[in-house]
Amino acid sequence: MSSVQDLEQPLVTVIIPSYNHAEYIEQSILSVLGQSYPRVELLVVDDGSQDDSVAVIRRLQAIHGFDFRVQANQGLSRTLNDTIARAKGSLIAPFGSDDIMRPDRLFLQVAHLRGKPEVGICAGNIETIDEAGQVLPRQRLRPARRLTFDDIFLSQQPGAPAPTMLFRREALEAVGGFDPEIRLEDLLIKLKITQAGYVIDVLDAVLAQYRTHERNTYKNYRFMIDNVLKTYALFSAHPAHAEVCARFINSMLLKCARNDKALARELLSQLPWRFWNRKTLRALGRLLLPAGQTST
Repeated sequence: MSSVQDLEQPLVTVIIPSYNHAEYIEQSILSVLGQSYPRVELLVVDDGSQDDSVAVIRRLQAIHGFDFRVQANQGLSRTLNDTIARAKGSLIAPFGSDDIMRPDRLFLQVAHLRGKPEVGICAGNIETIDEAGQVLPRQRLRPARRLTFDDIFLSQQPGAPAPTMLFRREALEAVGGFDPEIRLEDLLIKLKITQAGYVIDVLDAVLAQYRTHERNTYKNYRFMIDNVLKTYALFSAHPAHAEVCARFINSMLLKCARNDKALARELLSQLPWRFWNRKTLRALGRLLLPAGQTST
């Protein structure tokens, strides 16, 4: 039976899967420990790091006493599933070991979720920082919004930034958790949870700082392409599936055409003629230029 405290201030479990972020992990952990929300369980898992991450985390654990486990590399989705299984919170916040939470993040999200059982995920704006933690110029903050499956699948509204997502445990359990076969986990889990009938609310407040560096996943184009298309394939019954895939391919084609011409040609071969558009033509222009040169 739930207590009044559990209903008003539910326990939030923050999960930090750590992998080769020794230079960033301390800031990430301290930002969780510094939350203004009082009921937080922190679970840190090192997933086979080969740098000094384990030593850094053990030093912090000795001071702050959070749960820390070390394992051979399992991958992010499997690590999240295993850790959620032993988490005690009714709300779950997976968090990057290179990102930083704003102090009032969890307080704002828990307050928003109260009385809204239809909301499976609460998210918010991010502020982008560089490797040194400096805020990058020209930040674009999005207005608050509510997202359905079609909003995400058809890109009808801006999505929910992964570093800010707070999940209802029941929503994660309803869809069987994260899929270990899809290594880009955030897009698929948003689609699965909204397909199951939940909505995603994105707040207008900045809830986290997202760190950009050379190892960011989005900079690995082939990884992004393979996993996004595998994700979309799971929803191939949707009438707009072919159009959704083509729009993504066109977007990645334009990015790849300048610096990875071989991958761009692969993408072009996958794009049906009926989906060619201005991005396709701009990408063709870039493909004709020598590497390193730019086109308009």
